Amino acid sequence: MEARLDYFGNALAGKVLRHLNSAGKAASEAGLPVATQELVKIRASQINGCGFCTDMHTKDAAAAGETPLRLNLIAAWREATVFTDAERSALELAEQGTRIADAAGGVTDEAWANAAKHYDEDQLVALMSLIAVINAYNRINVINQQPAGSYRPGQFG
Repeated sequence: MEARLDYFGNALAGKVLRHLNSAGKAASEAGLPVATQELVKIRASQINGCGFCTDMHTKDAAAAGETPLRLNLIAAWREATVFTDAERSALELAEQGTRIADAAGGVTDEAWANAAKHYDEDQLVALMSLIAVINAYNRINVINQQPAGSYRPGQFG
């Protein structure tokens, strides 16, 4: 598979990515645990079929100390016993926030209330923002058919 165009080498794409990266950086520095951030990014990327982002975030999570067991069970988190209640609430929010077109009414009040039990207001803003940003990255990469598999942890700084 080859990308449709060199998105990472395009000047306009560079401007767009700088803004997305800036938003992602602000959200990632809001006190949400790094493991939770990566779980959310991986789950949204799995749902969206974004191989590039799934590759990137599983490798980044592993480099940050995430276990292979947990990485292998993200797609089946409901049945897995390896995630905390807080992580489970973040994964539910990520799924509902990613699948908004599939659910009448978008994110349920129950999913929101459950997340709010585990995260403060800034962390909730960070969680919502990370879900939005990873969905944007997923769409860019899926539309462009960005190949997966060659990412190296820390490759983008």
